[in-house]
Amino acid sequence: MNIENMDICQIRDGIKNGSFTATSVITSLFQRIKSIDPKVKSYLRLCEEDALQKAKIVDEKIAKNEPIGALAGVPIAIKDNICTDGIITTCASKILEDFIPPYNATVIEKLLKEDAIIIGKTNMDEFAMGSSTENSAFQVTSNPWDLERVPGGSSGGSAACVAAGLAPVSLGSDTGGSIRQPASFCGVVGLKPTYGLVSRFGLIAFGSSLDQIGPISKTVKDAALTLEIIQGSDELDCTTYKEPIQKDYLSTIESGVSGMKIGVPKEFFKKGLDEEIKASLLDSIEKLKALGAQVEEISLPITEEGLSAYYIISSAEASSNLARFDGIRYGYRTKEFVDVDELITKTRTEAFGTEVKRRIMLGTYALSSGYYDAYYNRALKLKKKIKEEFKKAFDTYDVILSPTTPTLPFKIGENCTDPLAMYLGDIYTININLAGIPAISLPYGKSESGLPIGIQIIGPHFGEEKIFKVAYALEQEVKISTLAPIL
Repeated sequence: MNIENMDICQIRDGIKNGSFTATSVITSLFQRIKSIDPKVKSYLRLCEEDALQKAKIVDEKIAKNEPIGALAGVPIAIKDNICTDGIITTCASKILEDFIPPYNATVIEKLLKEDAIIIGKTNMDEFAMGSSTENSAFQVTSNPWDLERVPGGSSGGSAACVAAGLAPVSLGSDTGGSIRQPASFCGVVGLKPTYGLVSRFGLIAFGSSLDQIGPISKTVKDAALTLEIIQGSDELDCTTYKEPIQKDYLSTIESGVSGMKIGVPKEFFKKGLDEEIKASLLDSIEKLKALGAQVEEISLPITEEGLSAYYIISSAEASSNLARFDGIRYGYRTKEFVDVDELITKTRTEAFGTEVKRRIMLGTYALSSGYYDAYYNRALKLKKKIKEEFKKAFDTYDVILSPTTPTLPFKIGENCTDPLAMYLGDIYTININLAGIPAISLPYGKSESGLPIGIQIIGPHFGEEKIFKVAYALEQEVKISTLAPIL
C-alpha cells in the first residue's frame, strides 16, 4: 500500500468500499513513520496502540454495515499545542513536558465523532513562538525537501509530516502565519480560517485574539473537507461565530474563477521578495486571467506597518497567557527554592526557552504602566485600521493574491541569532491574523534548487468558499506533487 501517495478522500473511500481496511492503513503508515521520521523529526510522540484500536473499531463498523463518519479511518496528526485527552501535550516546552490534558479540544472531539484516527502529536516552536521549529525544547524538525533546511514554523512538524508522507492531513495553529508559512516551505496546502470559524477551546493560547486552528493537507479539497468537519460555533469558546455559516465547501469548489475580481497589492512586490517567488506569483496571475478572472493591481499601504503592531499585540497576550505557568499549579517545578518568589522565578527561568522569554519580556514591557498607551494601545488602533483597509478592498475584490513568504526555506541555524530576520519572514501573513480574515497557502512550483514555493490567497471574513475556488482552480492548472522525495 502506497499510503504516502494517498489523500484523505482516497483513504476514506478505499476503506468504505472495501479496497483495504483501516487497520492496514494505520499499520502501513506507522511502518513508514518509523522508517522516515528519524530523519525528519516531525513527531514528538506517536499513538500507535490507540490508533490501531480505533482502526479496528472502524473496520468492525463497516463489517456490520453500521454508519461511519465522514473521515472514517483517516489518520490525522495533531500539533502539540492542541489538547488531547490522555495524550501528553507539551507545546514543545520543558514547562509542560509531563502535562496530560484531562479533556479533548473541541476540534479533536469533532474529528473523533467522524471516526478520524489520531496518530500522533507533532513538533512545533515552543508555545507557537517562532518561524522555523528550531525553538522546540525537544528536537529540531527538518524540511523533507532538504533535510538541512527548516520546515518553517511554528507548525513545522505538522507541515513536514504531510510533505514527507507521514500523515495525509494534520492540524496546526496560526497566530501570524504559523500554518501558511510552513505549508509554503514544505510544499503543501495550509489554511488559516476566519477568526471565530473554528473553536479555540483546548488550544493552549499564545495570542488569544489572533490564534486560529486550521488544516495542513496534500490537496485543496482535503483542506476544505477537514474545515467542514472542525468548523462551527462552540459554547465553550465565546469567540466563535454564532450565526449559520456556509459548510459545504466541496459543492462549489469546482465552479471556477470566471468573472471573479482578484486584487494584487503592489506593496508586496517591494525589495526583499525572492525573484523566483515573484516569478511564480506573476505566473499564477497569468493563469487566473486565462481562466477568466479579472486581476488588478491594488494598494494596501497601511499593511506595511502591521509587523510591529503584530509583535506588540501577540507578545502582550503571550505575557498574559503564559503567566499561569508558575510551577505551583501544574507543569515543571524547580527542585530547589526557599520561597514562592524564588520558586516562580527559577521555574520559569529553567523551563522557558529563549524566544518565549524574549516575547514575555517584550509583552510585559508593552503592557507596563507608562508604556501601555505608547505601544499596546497604539498597536490596537493600527490593528483596527488594517482590518478596515482589507474590508475596503473586499468591497471591490473577491480575493487578494500575494506571496506566502518573501524567501525560500533557509538553512537550520541560519537565522537563530537574528530574531528580526526571522520576524520579517511573516511580513505577508501577519496582517491576515490582525484582520481576522481567512487565507490559504498553495504550493506553486519549485525553485531552481528544488525548494517549494507557495502563494497565498486571501479572502474576506467567512470567505473560505471563494479562496477554495481560486486555490482549487490553480491547483488543477499546476498539478504540483506535495510528496517530498525522501530517501
